[in-house]
Amino acid sequence: MRLFTYSALILRVRSSGESNREAWILTAEEGILRATVFGGPKSKLRAHVEPYHRGTLWIYLDPVRDSRKITDFDVLSWKPGIRENYERSAAAAAIAETVLAGYGGGGSWEEAFKLADASFGALETADEPCCARIFIHFLWKWAEILGIQPNLDETGTNACEPQENEIPWDTVEGPIFLGPGARHWLAAVKDLDPAQMARYTLDGTSARQARAFVTNILEDVLGKRLRTWDF
Repeated sequence: MRLFTYSALILRVRSSGESNREAWILTAEEGILRATVFGGPKSKLRAHVEPYHRGTLWIYLDPVRDSRKITDFDVLSWKPGIRENYERSAAAAAIAETVLAGYGGGGSWEEAFKLADASFGALETADEPCCARIFIHFLWKWAEILGIQPNLDETGTNACEPQENEIPWDTVEGPIFLGPGARHWLAAVKDLDPAQMARYTLDGTSARQARAFVTNILEDVLGKRLRTWDF
């Protein structure tokens, strides 16, 4: 059997040749897949296979060439609101690149699939501050999926003196200080859905601390900092 069906979430699409496109896909069944979309600009399939769309995907596998071709895609969630402003698009791109860099969750594909899709869904109607919170929340949950989410009750050790009520954490780039606002927010949203980030606000200082903290956690495990994080 060479035709496979997947629960799929499109993460990235790029041109390939004169009329084809390459798609990077997160599937609940096999993690990250790469497949070709054949057809010109007027192709219905090409219009359906777009970033952040979720649905049922059919892929034909050529075992000789070890290549995959998308034969059909039944879109169940379109998420058009993401493309309506820069902050939503930037946050979605950062989430997608994080999933790709983390190999789709390192085996926890179904969990990764649900988190990424829910985060894209929450971004559809998010304002600028909420986009940042959804992104921070995603990275915090992603660290949990990868098994690297630290215990907030533990402190790092370094020679720097933290400000009052701040906890220092050692990173490859030096210590990061988490104030009570950032700590309490990360603890409060740990088990929440991305859609709930609209109600869990965060002051500017705490947001910067939380963002620096979660990006450094992921940077340590990935061995690099993704440029899309700096939106």
